[in-house]
Amino acid sequence: MFETLSDRLTSVFSSLRSKGRLSEADIDATTREIRIALLEADVALPVVKAFVAQVKERARGIEVSQALNPAQQVVKIVNDELIEILGGETRRLRYAKTPPTVIMLAGLQGAGKTTLAGKLAKWLREQGHAPMLVAADLQRPNAVQQLQVVGERAQVAVYAPEPGSGVGDPIGVARRSIDEAKRAQHDVVIIDTAGRLGIDQEMMRQAADIRDAVSPDEVLFVVDAMIGQDAVTTAQAFMEGVGFDGVVLTKLDGDARGGAALSVRHITGRPIMFASTGEKLEDFDAFHPDRMASRILDMGDILTLIEQAQKTFDEEQAAKMAGKLTSGENFTLEDFLEQMMMVQKMGPIKNLLGMMPGMGQMRDQLNSIDDRDLDRIAAIIRSMTPGERQDPKIINGSRRARIAAGSGVTVSAVNNLVTRFFDAQKMMKKMAGGMGIPGMPGGRGKAAKAQKKTKKGRRVSGDPRKAALGKGDSAPAEPQQPAKGGLLGNLGGKLPPGMELPPGFDPSKFNLPGQK
Repeated sequence: MFETLSDRLTSVFSSLRSKGRLSEADIDATTREIRIALLEADVALPVVKAFVAQVKERARGIEVSQALNPAQQVVKIVNDELIEILGGETRRLRYAKTPPTVIMLAGLQGAGKTTLAGKLAKWLREQGHAPMLVAADLQRPNAVQQLQVVGERAQVAVYAPEPGSGVGDPIGVARRSIDEAKRAQHDVVIIDTAGRLGIDQEMMRQAADIRDAVSPDEVLFVVDAMIGQDAVTTAQAFMEGVGFDGVVLTKLDGDARGGAALSVRHITGRPIMFASTGEKLEDFDAFHPDRMASRILDMGDILTLIEQAQKTFDEEQAAKMAGKLTSGENFTLEDFLEQMMMVQKMGPIKNLLGMMPGMGQMRDQLNSIDDRDLDRIAAIIRSMTPGERQDPKIINGSRRARIAAGSGVTVSAVNNLVTRFFDAQKMMKKMAGGMGIPGMPGGRGKAAKAQKKTKKGRRVSGDPRKAALGKGDSAPAEPQQPAKGGLLGNLGGKLPPGMELPPGFDPSKFNLPGQK
């Protein structure tokens, strides 16, 4: 959603990096470009004025004039101000001291309240709560049935005593839902209310009556992030008519310019608490202002990526796989399929790569990524027998033709997969063996070979004097002289002055970092 804004700001900052010092003209030109970028992103004019004024004031201050890298300091200022506009700190839900906690959703029709109710319920269930959805939207046709379907998908209870579609009293349903939640021991109640296509007095009055009837702990205003400037107008109307405690942005995965996200919080003074980024129930999470600012400035979002990985990957399974790789055991196609399925659970590959810093400059390549390629690879591997997955070397021409027919791909696609897998397997074996580097675990460099030679039988020197002294080739080397080919082999086997090892030093008793 923030691609246009991100591209403009990135180009602005790239022009600053070549400057050792920033003049007054540089600051004016930079803030002018920032103003244009924000306006093009559909950010409200009052927000743009306040943002640019604050950036300009700080850019002229001592923190930039005395900085070693003024351009980086300006980027930091813009990042700080973006975080401030987006809310500063992550706002958490307030839970009631005595359950149930009541959360009321309000907003226009089409903003995605019903689907968001299911997403929020699923998110709360994963947090260890027992939520219950309440069907208080009795006006929109089939709204009750939709909430029941969403609740079933989210595996949460739904309280829907009225059929809806214009039948029933929403205020009475909301009031009775609190008693039902206490009876069934649900600690969170999420009330889905009715909306309209536009600002409507009847809708506002009904929402206010529901609020007065249940005294919610949180009133969340659900806004479509794609409606631009109208989001600000709608938010102001709801703030005056009903009042709300936090904002939830939906459809952040759309292609709109995203100005609503930067405007609503500044205009209403209410924090953005949650963000919905897709159609699936999993495409929902708490809103983090600092992470969103980093994404806008193409700095990536590593923390969210790590959190998604922690939720998806089984720690025991990951440790088992890591141990298999480091021990040098064969990495099979079965292991590869297992790892690929784990990555797919984290979400679309394009979104995952987009969280990496600097990926905004590779947007065309990211857009060309098709997750269906992973599905084709999975189909090829699943068309193999267990023996073929364990030992791909047995896959001959006839087997490849059978696998291609079973997975619906060409034989060349099977050949490419097997060839690339063998290359990856070789690389993993090298990594497990230390890649032949002396000093690494499993290393097979010249030092290892030199040590192996010394273990062979005793060889007597041809020099009678050395033989008489017992200092043949089999005599142990002095501690100060490392084996040839080692780290200091190019120094002729001698350590530099001041680096001599102490007498009696035993290298075998020296613990390197990470050794037990």
